[in-house]
Amino acid sequence: FVLSVLLALAIQAAYYLVRIRVGSWVSPGQLLRGGRDALVMAFSTASSTATMPVTYAALKEKVGLREQSASMGALVGANFNNDGTALYEAMAALFIAQMIGMDLSLQQQMLVVLTSIIASVGAAGIPEAGLVTMTMVFTAVGLPVHYIPVLLTVDWFLDRCRTAINVMGDMNVSCLLDGKQKEEA
Repeated sequence: FVLSVLLALAIQAAYYLVRIRVGSWVSPGQLLRGGRDALVMAFSTASSTATMPVTYAALKEKVGLREQSASMGALVGANFNNDGTALYEAMAALFIAQMIGMDLSLQQQMLVVLTSIIASVGAAGIPEAGLVTMTMVFTAVGLPVHYIPVLLTVDWFLDRCRTAINVMGDMNVSCLLDGKQKEEA
């Protein structure tokens, strides 16, 4: 399960970097170097809310994005852009379903994806908030919520990884908003 989630998050990070390469004047390397402080803080705190000022400052000062682009991605994204969490919640539900031998129909799997997206938007930007919203995902498809504590042993680590991906997603949006041409001062 842990390896599957890490692989999925790595694919998501690669997707972000390709989008930045294609849709922004910022190079992926430049973003990773400039946004390193935000990514490290996201991993160390497991809180996109605590990382928000660092992300904003890194985007504006180190990457060189316009204030409007940096603020929209970093400040709004920290509250609504939790796609790493959505991915984790969906994978957790599918893992628990497999673990207990429950076959989910295609409609139930799609419901897992939909409720994971909705639940992740409602997740607070604090450590382990995804575990709370995961009850909605489990309940939607009839998975017993008393299996959620099984994930506690690995959630502390995976929470840090998905928070870093959430912050990378915020930085991705900021770069795309800034456009393909760097605005001259």
